[in-house]
Amino acid sequence: MNNTQHPVYWDLLEYKNWRLYLAAEESGLCFVGSLNGAFEELSAWAAARRPNEPLLQDRERLRPYVQEVTQYLSGETTVWDLPVAYRGTPFQQAVWEALREIPYGVTRTYSEIAQQIGRPAAVRAVGAAIGANPVMLYIPCHRVIGKDGALTGFRGGLEMKSLLLELERR
Repeated sequence: MNNTQHPVYWDLLEYKNWRLYLAAEESGLCFVGSLNGAFEELSAWAAARRPNEPLLQDRERLRPYVQEVTQYLSGETTVWDLPVAYRGTPFQQAVWEALREIPYGVTRTYSEIAQQIGRPAAVRAVGAAIGANPVMLYIPCHRVIGKDGALTGFRGGLEMKSLLLELERR
């Protein structure tokens, strides 16, 4: 049995009207919170997904992620260079990898993602996997919209989804 604890490090990004909690483990970013989300969002995620791993604030360790997300929010970058570390079922991971292939400024529908992963009848399951995405922005679930073009469910809220899509249209 492995009793080694692997800490999850976190920090708060504050840039203009954006306030996001970020968390990373040794291998990469593992959580991006909602727009103006409370610390409780991060602690609830950690309790559910990393129950035996201490949650430690570490500005220095998170600095590269804070800088990269700030560059994205300011329009200075359109690509993510830093590593991401996420855990999920094989189906969730397939969906999340498909999301990572959506180019900056482009949207896809839930049914297009289901087709892409070879599961055309699994549109609702795709939606559930997208809703479980722990690393918003880096896994760009905000780029997935309804078949009719409507903005639909987003863990960060529809206001955040709209702001991100608007940012990427500029």
